[in-house]
Amino acid sequence: MAGKTSSDGSSSSSNISSRGESVVMDCGRRKSSCGYCRSPGRNSISHGLWAHSITVDDYQDLLDRGWRRSGSFLYKPEMERTCCPSYTIRLRAADFIPSKEQLRVSRRMQRFLDGTLDSKTPLKLIEDASKDTCSCADNDVSGSSTKDYLSNDSEKNEVEKILQFLSDQIDNVVQICKESGEFPTNIQLPKASVKKVALAKRKLLVEGSEDLLYSSSIAFQLAAAISRAQSCGNPHFKPSRHSAVENELSPKVIAEKLVGSLNQLAETSDLLIRDCNGHINFYSASKQSPSDGSVEIRKVSKSSAGFECKRSFLKKCSEQPQGKRRSLEIHLKRSSFDATEYALYKKYQIKVHKDTPDHVNESSYRRFLVDSPLAFVPPTGDGTVPQCGFGSFHQQYMIDGRLIAVGVIDILPRCLSSKYLFWDPDFAFLSLGKYSALQEIGWVRENQIHCPSLQYYYLGYYIHSCSKMRYKAAYRPPELLCPLRYQWIPFDISRPLLDRKPYVVLSDFAMLQNAVSPPRVSENVIEVQHDDVCQDSNDLFMDEDEEMTDPGCESSDDDSGPESSNLASVEIEDGDISNIVIELNKSRFRYKDLQQAFRPTERNCLESQLQIYMRVVGAELSERMIYSL
Repeated sequence: MAGKTSSDGSSSSSNISSRGESVVMDCGRRKSSCGYCRSPGRNSISHGLWAHSITVDDYQDLLDRGWRRSGSFLYKPEMERTCCPSYTIRLRAADFIPSKEQLRVSRRMQRFLDGTLDSKTPLKLIEDASKDTCSCADNDVSGSSTKDYLSNDSEKNEVEKILQFLSDQIDNVVQICKESGEFPTNIQLPKASVKKVALAKRKLLVEGSEDLLYSSSIAFQLAAAISRAQSCGNPHFKPSRHSAVENELSPKVIAEKLVGSLNQLAETSDLLIRDCNGHINFYSASKQSPSDGSVEIRKVSKSSAGFECKRSFLKKCSEQPQGKRRSLEIHLKRSSFDATEYALYKKYQIKVHKDTPDHVNESSYRRFLVDSPLAFVPPTGDGTVPQCGFGSFHQQYMIDGRLIAVGVIDILPRCLSSKYLFWDPDFAFLSLGKYSALQEIGWVRENQIHCPSLQYYYLGYYIHSCSKMRYKAAYRPPELLCPLRYQWIPFDISRPLLDRKPYVVLSDFAMLQNAVSPPRVSENVIEVQHDDVCQDSNDLFMDEDEEMTDPGCESSDDDSGPESSNLASVEIEDGDISNIVIELNKSRFRYKDLQQAFRPTERNCLESQLQIYMRVVGAELSERMIYSL
């Protein structure tokens, strides 16, 4: 924290905290395309600070005013202006009650470690380990070629198993969409049917469709069922949360929703899943798919007699024999660059987020997930600091010595703040996003025994209008931060308000909790079975090239517009900026002792800038932190 600074610019060392000091530079308003809705013409608007250094105490207080960090860049959404208002969400760890789904995730991991993961494990199509170099003619394979392939009856049975498996996966996603409110409830929806696409039909389609293996028209059947229930006045029909725009549930929209939720299947199989004009299509990830439409994959193993080619269709993700135990270790280390972690991050970004290899580079990784302005605080032994200390950390998840996930976290005086998680796509079936969240909650509960101030688990931002972000409310009982008065409001009170409009001054309605009982929210409604892609994205990467406006001299016209009427309710008066400590040319002064050094126009611009700064960080923090020009 910044110490008291005398009029001559010197600081009193007795008042400087042993935890360091915070030095920040105001970056002003930031406009960028929204990373959540990605709608054309809609912008995410936030205020930004660049932190040269910041104490854990000051960053904790910034979190409690709606700020987050991406590397050394701190940002706070302008809630009444941004297209997708982002509410800070937290959970008191001691009050956490795991849901059935969260308990299932823990049990699944335990079964995997015990070597007893049963047949319900997602099926994986095994990739040909040497598509171009291994053939039966090149290897020592005894018997006729007919023995190398399964019989026609066996092939038919295996293809039927694949079709049934894919149909079941779609049915599961449909059920999840119903429970989450994406589809109407209390009406009977048709079951999915996946069919094999004949080779002759594939050749009639557009170029490149030779790899199309299976297809389903379930989206058309679902759209028809919803339309009939709505038009016929079905007494059991309960509209979805999109009832105001029910016509949007066209076959194309439904197919897009289902395919979006089938991403985890795509990561645990050699299938590419795409929606095409309302159809859900399954393509072979291999360019050498068999002509009969079956998924014939070769497993190549080396033996003393040379290479032996074996063919199979489906295989469980784990080849470990039952009873073989695995070891899981979780290592907590201070944030630093690690080549193994970076390799895993690159694999994750390319396979899960579909980034191109040239887009993922070491410098952006360092800026986003390694660099941190937080000053490390070592353990003290007096119960005020945990044994690991305060600061920025990477939590490594290792199975049998193999790195499978990395959680990027900040450990602060009152909380563990989850920043990001990246994981090995080969282990997607373990739901590592959910599992890591449970481990982080458990870490807070264990360590608050030694450090009583540690009580909360912060999950980043909650965006009610983004369905893939709603999983955060499943870690119950959560609280949302009021964007105006910075009070914590129970989610059960906030949810019905956010159902009506995206930006709400939550504290205005907190008084209703005693007068009106909030509706009970089923955990099945909140806990959407997602693909763990959004779950780990608690913070977005801030591109240095994104538009920044002058932090001090914004025109008044920029504050006008349809959303600016909300600003009247902010109830914030201009404070006294005279005690803000300003760093200029490596010297520090209180503004009251420096203001005469500026010309009138410069002084007016700087004072406007300091007033905005005081509003966004608060009067107390504005005087504690050092403002760098």
